[in-house]
Amino acid sequence: MIKKVVPNAQAAVDGIADGMTVMFGGFGLCGIPENAIAAVRASGVKDLTCISNNAGVDGFGLGVLLETRQVKKMISSYVGENDEFERQMLSGELEVELIPQGTLAERCRAAGAGIPAFYTPAGYG
Repeated sequence: MIKKVVPNAQAAVDGIADGMTVMFGGFGLCGIPENAIAAVRASGVKDLTCISNNAGVDGFGLGVLLETRQVKKMISSYVGENDEFERQMLSGELEVELIPQGTLAERCRAAGAGIPAFYTPAGYG
C-alpha cells in the first residue's frame, strides 16, 4: 500500500522525475500546493507536463516552475494571467493544451476511474 502521509513537501515530491506528468490541485490560486510547487522547483526536475486548472501567475503558483523552464507542456483550462506563460507559448517553448473546465475535470475523473475515452458535447465538432 502507498504511504499517504509524508513528513514534508520534499518527501511528497521525491518520486517526481524528469519528463513526468504531474497534476496540481487548487482552483485559480486558491488551495494550490505552494510548498509542493516550491519543492518541485528546488528539486530541479525538468520537462514536466503539468495539469492544473490554471498556469499560475508570474512568481506564484505554477508560474515559479515556468520561470525556471521546468514545464514542457501545460494542460489547463485558464492561462490568462501569466506573462511568462504567454511569452513561452508564443515563442514555441511551451506546448499548451487548453481545455474547457468541465472537460478537464471529467478527463481527470475518467483517468482515475480507468476510462480511456468519453464523449462531451463541448468537444464535439
